[in-house]
Amino acid sequence: MARRPRSGSDDPTTAWAKAAVRGDFVVGELVRYAAERHLRDLRDAERRGYFWRPELAQRALDFFPSLFTITDGPAAGKPFNLLPYQVFVVGSLMGWVNASGRWRFRLAYVETGKGQAKSPMMAGLGLYAMGWCGFPRSQVYSIAANKQTSMVLFKDAVAMCRAPVPGYDEHESVEALGHVTLRGKGDNVWKIEHPASRSFFLPLADGTQQSGPRPRMVLGDEIHEFTTGAQIEIWRRAITKVAGSAMMVLGTNTPATAQIVGTAYSETAQAIAQGKKNDDTQFAFVARVDKADRETVFTNEACWGKSLPAIGITYPVQNIREEVATAQTQLSTAASVKRLYFGIPTGAADFWLDEAKWAAVLADVGDEIMAALKGCPCWLSLDLSKKNDLTALTITWRDGAGILWQKTWYWTTKDGLPDRAKADNAPYEEWVEAGFLTAVPGATIDKTFVAAQVAKLCAEQDVQELVFDPAQFADFETACEEIGFEAWTYEGPDKPAGRGLKMVKHAQGPKVMFEGKQYCMPRSIERFEDRILKETIVIDNSPVTYMCASNAALTSDGQNNRAFDKKRSRGRIDGIITSAMGAGAADGAELAADTYEGSFVVDLDAEDEDEDDA
Repeated sequence: MARRPRSGSDDPTTAWAKAAVRGDFVVGELVRYAAERHLRDLRDAERRGYFWRPELAQRALDFFPSLFTITDGPAAGKPFNLLPYQVFVVGSLMGWVNASGRWRFRLAYVETGKGQAKSPMMAGLGLYAMGWCGFPRSQVYSIAANKQTSMVLFKDAVAMCRAPVPGYDEHESVEALGHVTLRGKGDNVWKIEHPASRSFFLPLADGTQQSGPRPRMVLGDEIHEFTTGAQIEIWRRAITKVAGSAMMVLGTNTPATAQIVGTAYSETAQAIAQGKKNDDTQFAFVARVDKADRETVFTNEACWGKSLPAIGITYPVQNIREEVATAQTQLSTAASVKRLYFGIPTGAADFWLDEAKWAAVLADVGDEIMAALKGCPCWLSLDLSKKNDLTALTITWRDGAGILWQKTWYWTTKDGLPDRAKADNAPYEEWVEAGFLTAVPGATIDKTFVAAQVAKLCAEQDVQELVFDPAQFADFETACEEIGFEAWTYEGPDKPAGRGLKMVKHAQGPKVMFEGKQYCMPRSIERFEDRILKETIVIDNSPVTYMCASNAALTSDGQNNRAFDKKRSRGRIDGIITSAMGAGAADGAELAADTYEGSFVVDLDAEDEDEDDA
């Protein structure tokens, strides 16, 4: 169907991709992967039913400087010639089609550092899809986490419609020439219409409230600010229902690790660019500095172009030098500068320990790992909710090499779940659907669900004891009785032992306990942190646990004995409390040196190699 560019006459999109792969200019490895994907697809995408139409790409590239002038910044008043990286993005989105001529890409994800003109590019794409692609009754929407943010991109489109058309008189704009009609006055324009095609461009405060849309293009701005993926998924489903060309374009800065929605979309886009996931209908462009650049990013200006592809063109290098200088003198801003400008995915500025160390010990602890750890001694740790927030249960194994392995289960209630998700800025409903969180019926958590999971683990694993936060624990004891599970509470070395599971109190405050066998948070935090920093623990990579870790705040007494402080924390921290309790119990147990002789040792690297071979 499509003719590939002749040798020596590469179209601008392909020429940029080849130059990026050759290293003619600075790009990060994730951008290079995107360029390599385009070149691979030129060779073999036709076999999968996708075709490169360079003339369609060129038509879109010519559209911007033919109708619009730049409205802001040092290049204001000049024709809107796309930046080099935007040539690749826009050309790719408009030039790849399927056998019927429909746009190949249904979803596009574009992530760069701050100030790289993503919003004007997306605004221009929206105008192009609205009135200049030949689609009758085209519906274009801009969405964001709130109305104010959705208006940023839309106002760029309004300004472009009011700016002089290049080569025309100063008063001759797209609006003045009658190509579009702006509904509203001054800064209060709320809709752009294209009368000839009966099409429109509309910003929305909350796309979930739009009934029956048939979108041609949906432009999602600042995805890193979304606290739930519900709105994006609603629009993605609407895009899927459109028989012809339709596309969602997501633009964002690098999300913080605690920003679950943006992180999930970014990780998927990275995997697609790298070829780790196959999705012919998603375009991925992620501009970040490489991991090797992170330690020296403030002093190594040569790497800045990897995350800031407009630097030195429309984005003055002095701007970022000033930001870096401030970050070096005010450490409180360093994390945000690294994330917003260089694509280094930091979490909260005051993450409770080195977040890179935390991320380094995360891995999937699934059924196969759990089966492999059978026979290794393990400890359970439990933090019960007061009513309907999170209840967390962690299991901590010690393998034959002395490595700790952890997995956590979470419960909440179905009643009021959407409201709690909104209040906690957490996608609880998505986590329930994905299996990371269990929502039980009713307005309060029925503790028999937790007791049943404890009984199941005790039947399958070599559980030494359960350590618990004393708050609400009487309810758990009652639940154990209700399901007929034998358990007893340890009350000191001089008290008689009971039958069934041994349960031991774990103090939560900063006081250090010395008498009897009592666990305390200062010692557990020390043991937990030591394990993380030395990378002698593997923690299941659950987004709920990551949220708890990013929310955590510590308090300390005059002797620097520390404990987690729920009142000062930014949100739910139950999972990080049980993780610390579990590590404290496992390392605090009095174990003979040969207790684990012959126990199974899990080789995580070997498992990864097997997956690669598969």
